[in-house]
Amino acid sequence: MDTQALKDSWHVVARSGDQVPLFFYSALFLMYPETRGLFPVSMATQRDRLVSALGRVVSNVDQVEDVVPFLQQLGRDHRKFSVVAQHYPAVGQALLATLQHFLGDRWTPALAHDWTAAYGLVSKVMIEAAEESAATSPPWWEGEIILHEVRAPGIAVIRARLNYPYPFRAGQSASISLAQRQRMWRFYSFGNAPRRDNTIDLHVRVVDAGAVSTALVHGTQRGDMLRVGAPMGDRLTLDTSQPRELLLIAGGTGLAPLKALVEQVAYEGARCNVRLFMGARTSRELYDLEALSKMDAENPWLSVVPVVSHDSFYSGENGYVVDVALKAWRGQDVFVCGSEEMVQSSVARLLDAGVPHQKIRFDEFTSAVGREQ
Repeated sequence: MDTQALKDSWHVVARSGDQVPLFFYSALFLMYPETRGLFPVSMATQRDRLVSALGRVVSNVDQVEDVVPFLQQLGRDHRKFSVVAQHYPAVGQALLATLQHFLGDRWTPALAHDWTAAYGLVSKVMIEAAEESAATSPPWWEGEIILHEVRAPGIAVIRARLNYPYPFRAGQSASISLAQRQRMWRFYSFGNAPRRDNTIDLHVRVVDAGAVSTALVHGTQRGDMLRVGAPMGDRLTLDTSQPRELLLIAGGTGLAPLKALVEQVAYEGARCNVRLFMGARTSRELYDLEALSKMDAENPWLSVVPVVSHDSFYSGENGYVVDVALKAWRGQDVFVCGSEEMVQSSVARLLDAGVPHQKIRFDEFTSAVGREQ
């Protein structure tokens, strides 16, 4: 397999932008109309995910071991769409038709052979992961909302009790769906470490054109049901068997997985010091400050520092949360979570300040799966 040819051809195709997923899904639904029912009515977000996921796979095609965990997660997670092994050949044919269309004269028998082999490997990994998962867990979990609190304009904390044991780790996320938004799934990080009562917390902010986030914040209440997909992602998880000093930098509802890490340290017995910097635009958006201040007061190893960036009347720390956090960096491992823009700018700022790349942890899975948090 000529991995460089695969990469080069994908770069050519990707230049066509939104036309690529539009052609792919049109081809898929024309050739296999029965697959249309697997997707939401609005395909806008789904189109973005296809390009992101393919780009990640192709960019690592010469280092398959690096992309296998990603593919396994996708395979397990796609069970929630009722995707089965028989659907993968249809997707493969639509993908090859799309590549041929956009490559034109550059589409050669050799390239077609290599793309067919690459997709065969991808589908094999995803199918095997899905089948293995099916033997031990459902395609999704049902959760009843038992708490719904609007903590700030457009921000809610929601607690749901799941119907079966849910094997997740602090720092992970999962896709969430509601009856009001059928077949629409969005990823949210859990705001807690695993509990014996099988509850999960979601920190949700309404985002522009965010159908699921809007429904979660303004359209749900206690007693409503939601669906939770398989847990995903390990970039923000913590191995407490090797304790390290931690510096956590949260932007907005990116606080959720970092609060979960704090809970994990507390549950397992603190063996390290933790400094959590929680950033918001205004003091009103420090939606979980009361709970975290209580944790700070009860745990001598924990220090919680709220930071506000756009509120000149705020009496506490003012500025961008990463800049305030950097003043406290003394070689700790750094975890960053927030919007994609916040994470990118914060990581760049940390690197410019001399924080080694291997010391920085952030969620690289966000853009590929479609997150509303």
